[in-house]
Amino acid sequence: MFEFGPSQDLPTVVLVDDDPISREVMATVLTMGGYTVHTAASGEALLELLDGGKYVPGVILLDAQMPGLSGNRLIEELRARCTARVVAISASKPPDELVAAADGFLLKPFGAEALNKFLGLDDSQTTPSAGGRPSSGAQPAVDLAAPVVRADTLAQLREMMTEPAVKQIYSAIVADLLRRLALLEDAFGKGDDAEIRRIGHAIKGGCGMAGAQQAAQLGALLESTGNHLDNSATILADLRAAAANLKSMLEAEFAA
Repeated sequence: MFEFGPSQDLPTVVLVDDDPISREVMATVLTMGGYTVHTAASGEALLELLDGGKYVPGVILLDAQMPGLSGNRLIEELRARCTARVVAISASKPPDELVAAADGFLLKPFGAEALNKFLGLDDSQTTPSAGGRPSSGAQPAVDLAAPVVRADTLAQLREMMTEPAVKQIYSAIVADLLRRLALLEDAFGKGDDAEIRRIGHAIKGGCGMAGAQQAAQLGALLESTGNHLDNSATILADLRAAAANLKSMLEAEFAA
């Protein structure tokens, strides 16, 4: 995780998300906004972190769709351990019962400003971040003619991070997309609707946070349609093209 001199006036945040791309990008964006952020990859890891007693969070950002210990069961465990505000986060609307059990809900992608507003904090309490928060790239329609990465998101990251660090984020996204393509091919072959939607959700969230809007659009389509696409070969080809476009952007923008 990258450090950017967090503000002492803001609550410590613990972010738990099983998707490494979403977790890294969200942690980076919130840290740029002045928050001290610690991360966990699962509900079990989160409880271990809290039981260690090293960190006392004021806010816990809890991904609404995780394998293992999650949802209402995890929230019950958190209530027994700390007084932090528990905020459900997701790229899609989570179940009503989860929202009711939590202290609120934030839709991915979001940045420090959205969290400030949710917590009722004035913007003057935060460390300013250049360019505003990354905007959502996840739209319901697929447009491979759209920019590969939102220019404002890329500019914001470049102002706050070194070039190698920015390149690292997008390189990780390319590698993650290629890995998920293989998983999608297998899921389509098996007709596994739930797995296709889960992978789409992860792509939409992670790529949306980084402004990789072509891939985020395709992830949104996979999540909403699942195994009911008319032509799965086309969506896989489009996702492969989006990954290739992102790789080409990296080679052009971050030439050695």
